[in-house]
Amino acid sequence: MKSKAEIKKAETKKVEKAAMTEKPNAEFKIDKKIDSTLKDMLKKIFGFESFKSDQEAIIKNVLAGNDTFVIMPTGGGKSMCYQLPALISKGTAIIVSPLISLMKNQVDAIRNYATEPGVAHFLNSSLSKNEIAQVKKDLQDGKTKLLYVAPESLTKDENIKFLSKEIDISFFAIDEAHCISEWGHDFRPEYRRLRPIIEAIEHKVPIIALTATATPKVQLDIQKNLNMLNAKIFKSSFNRPNLYYEVRPKTEDANKEVIKYIKSQYGKSGIIYCLSRKKVEELAETLQVNGIKALPYHAGLDSQVRVANQDKFLMEEVDVIVATIAFGMGIDKPDVRFVIHYDIPKSLEGYYQETGRAGRDDGEGNCVAFYSYDDIQKLEKFMKGKPVAEQEIGGHLLLEVISYAESAVCRRKQLLHYFGEVFPQDNCQNCDNCLHPKSKFEAQDYVVTLLDTVLAVKQLFKAKHIINVLIGKNSATIKSCKHDKLEVFGRGSEKDERFWNSVIRQTLIERLLLKDIDNYGLLKVSQEGLDFLENPHSVMMTLDHDYENTSDDEFFTSGGAKTSATDKVLFALLKDLRKEMAKKQNLPPFVIFQDPSLEDMAIQYPITVDELKNITGVGASKAQKFGKAFVELIAKYVQENEIERPIDMVVKSVVNKSGLKVYIIQSIDRKIALDDIAFAKGLTLDELLTEIESIVASGTKLDISYYINEVLDKDPQEEIFEYFKTAESDSIDDALQDLGEDIYTKEEIRLVRLKFMSEIGN
Repeated sequence: MKSKAEIKKAETKKVEKAAMTEKPNAEFKIDKKIDSTLKDMLKKIFGFESFKSDQEAIIKNVLAGNDTFVIMPTGGGKSMCYQLPALISKGTAIIVSPLISLMKNQVDAIRNYATEPGVAHFLNSSLSKNEIAQVKKDLQDGKTKLLYVAPESLTKDENIKFLSKEIDISFFAIDEAHCISEWGHDFRPEYRRLRPIIEAIEHKVPIIALTATATPKVQLDIQKNLNMLNAKIFKSSFNRPNLYYEVRPKTEDANKEVIKYIKSQYGKSGIIYCLSRKKVEELAETLQVNGIKALPYHAGLDSQVRVANQDKFLMEEVDVIVATIAFGMGIDKPDVRFVIHYDIPKSLEGYYQETGRAGRDDGEGNCVAFYSYDDIQKLEKFMKGKPVAEQEIGGHLLLEVISYAESAVCRRKQLLHYFGEVFPQDNCQNCDNCLHPKSKFEAQDYVVTLLDTVLAVKQLFKAKHIINVLIGKNSATIKSCKHDKLEVFGRGSEKDERFWNSVIRQTLIERLLLKDIDNYGLLKVSQEGLDFLENPHSVMMTLDHDYENTSDDEFFTSGGAKTSATDKVLFALLKDLRKEMAKKQNLPPFVIFQDPSLEDMAIQYPITVDELKNITGVGASKAQKFGKAFVELIAKYVQENEIERPIDMVVKSVVNKSGLKVYIIQSIDRKIALDDIAFAKGLTLDELLTEIESIVASGTKLDISYYINEVLDKDPQEEIFEYFKTAESDSIDDALQDLGEDIYTKEEIRLVRLKFMSEIGN
């Protein structure tokens, strides 16, 4: 008979395997009529032409009556996975959500997509008796398709009785499901009681659990607690390509650096996270006296002040919110352009969740964290006096944060590794470590020494103990275990603790070592590690950052800004109109139209409500509700500036050079392969490159790195790029002659020259 530990290990492996393997195409027993209308409903209600990622498969699985577990990053479209099936299913979907403010935002958004106000409601402590009575009436009358409830409201006997007897339930959706796990960053004890409550309501309907952050351990914890180990798992990539990550040393000038950056981002929305309420108040006040529209947000504020401050941020009356993590899940604003962690967070899950508030509309998103080891020591002190198990968990999570901050490896690669995902590239080109790489060293011999040491101590110790053995440090634990007698003791003494920390962290990312989370971080040699010892090969590594002795580098060196073909003047006018309309209707501006919709309007110039329906993110209902003023403004602008619109040129059937350029720019923004763009427009690749050269020559910045990386390795790219830095002309023929016609093709040199001209010239 298997022990509890063996059963637990088997379950963990089962979940990890399910999470990491590609999902086969499932057979869904769904009414063909519903299946065929899913995309029609998506366009009609929400204004989108196609589903993101796994959305369609998830929705089909829910409609088929199956339990569903969705792990999808912030901005990936989790809410659509339950909103659309709720709207087309019989009965009411019960959505469990942790924050009142988040519920209100989502209900407002749904009501603006739909035609009837009673289609969505929330039920929580903020409602009066009369409001609760109205909610219940709409539920009984069958008007309500989505009911948002807080877990505390769901536990009330009167609500359990009402939901059991009075309404037809289509399914339960557990949003922010990571709150269930003690290993999650926002653990909420009441979330662990959800399964018995759902059973008490006595409706045998499917459950869909959704979260943006779940390591394999957290995932297993959620599934066991909700009794849905057999649920179909949909795990989207945790990668957010539009987010730029940077870690900066925290100096005495941190306030000055933050102020300087915010002033360079005039009119853009941002969030600054601090660990303490006191620091939130101080920093918000500092920003205000320096002319920045900023407000504080933390749990210690009066609830009315808190709500008012959040609303001012949503309504764009202020640009910056300075907040504790209390602001984490309560914000549903898609156009946050920067997230700054003034204090380093307690866990990577928390960091990922909070940075995930940036760029949810797939636009620019800059994520910068200030790091000081003093802050880490403060966090360690906060844990003192807590139960031992909680200290162990907290300490382990904090070590992962230190590793992320100090490592010189690609930030994106580290984050994805933490969530059990492999990032295939060594350079993401959108983080500080990749844009300013440190020099690498050959680490093959060091990795062999490290793996030998882990095996020599029987794979029963954490990183700190392994390092002490390597550097020959005679601690009490080393002596008691007699590890000072081992052959490997002191074998790495020519290097210091910081060096070996770097090697351990990168060996984990390379999956030659594994960290046993269940045993609070014991190091184990993986099968790949054993194979490496049998057959060692070259491994290039970098030294970690030394933030205690760092030079004063330029702050915020890059960002996640995307190329855009938008008419910037018109875009600004549309934003002003949206803000004015939002104020009149007391709605957040993005509820009317999101930034990508305004950008598309500033490219396509729609001048009728029917044309507006073809704009991304504009459904029929939104076009009717809000469209008239926007198309009138655009029509006036087009007339006054004598603009020839892409749609007019298509109707006239003339050679649509301008329209073609717009199409090319939009396609490159969406990272569509150049071959596919050429094929769609009936061009050869040579003709397409000529068009792109014309666009870049006119001053438009285009990023075709995604395509170049597919067809050309990094070293050749760098050689061609460096050549053009010192070349006397931009001649392709001269470049071919100097670089070698037998080494490069004309096409390869044209591609890198385009990248050079765009980055350096524009």
